[in-house]
Amino acid sequence: MVCQEEVLIEKVLNLYKQISSLESLKPSKNVDMLFTDLVLTCMPPSPIDVITLPKTLQEKRSHLIRLCGEAEGYLERHYSTILGSYQNPLHHLHIFPYYSNYIKLGHLEFSLLSQHCTHVPSKIAFIGSGPLPLTSIVLASNHLPSTTFHNYDIDPLANSSAMHLVSSDPDLSNRMVFHTSDILDVSNDLKDYEIVYLAALVGMDKEEKNRIIDHLGKHMAPGALLMLRSAHGARAFLYPVVEPSDLRGFEVLSVFHPMDEVINSVVISRKYPMPKHSIDQGLGSMILPNKCSEIQVINPLRGLNHGNMIEELTIEDQLL
Repeated sequence: MVCQEEVLIEKVLNLYKQISSLESLKPSKNVDMLFTDLVLTCMPPSPIDVITLPKTLQEKRSHLIRLCGEAEGYLERHYSTILGSYQNPLHHLHIFPYYSNYIKLGHLEFSLLSQHCTHVPSKIAFIGSGPLPLTSIVLASNHLPSTTFHNYDIDPLANSSAMHLVSSDPDLSNRMVFHTSDILDVSNDLKDYEIVYLAALVGMDKEEKNRIIDHLGKHMAPGALLMLRSAHGARAFLYPVVEPSDLRGFEVLSVFHPMDEVINSVVISRKYPMPKHSIDQGLGSMILPNKCSEIQVINPLRGLNHGNMIEELTIEDQLL
């Protein structure tokens, strides 16, 4: 076991050294090859816990996550520009190399959400939508045809590109709204959303991520759902990890770790309808479901052919 982890870390560090020495992270044959190799290295299930790594490795991991985020941004801008050159950009989304992953992730996240939503949400916020807002597009097109999506990004050029992509579609152009702002400057508007998505690369380190989560916990509507993306095992070399303990002000409902080509873990939580200490005192029917009552959320997904998944929160409690 230790030997396998050492081999994994050695290969990741070797790729990190090559990636960090690149003159540019914009799409090219060499850049694409290195990041593909990195993803394939980190994809297989691994028992490694990156949080326990020595400080020097933690610093390199943090830098690698930022490099991955920068490269992902360049990749999305590159393909958003290509797609924007078509008369109907949304007819050509398949040219994006990871489009099928977004289809699978959207299917998974909608299936999980459906276990916790009693009605179709009218408004969803997606924080960190970027120039290629595939999550919003996939959910709006395939799963939530009457929901309005409010996409937040700090970069005006990203929003301009994203707006152009949906402008030729009469339906989506009416249901996709774009806001250029730092989410930490958004307060009252957050109360309008029944579901808030937080992109994996919004908040690149733990301190920044927790500051955003705390802000959402303060301003989201009581009872609203927060869906965010995390990482597990070796995949945590690619994306930040969100622990259930980071979600102060929220009840964590489910944490799912896909074990196929979908890299991100999915965390669903619900903002407490009132301060947690009041709930802990016992309020009968107002108490939200505890984690044990949520074990069955994994069952409907077994028919999705989505690959193996584990439910982190209930591994010890699950009845086999």
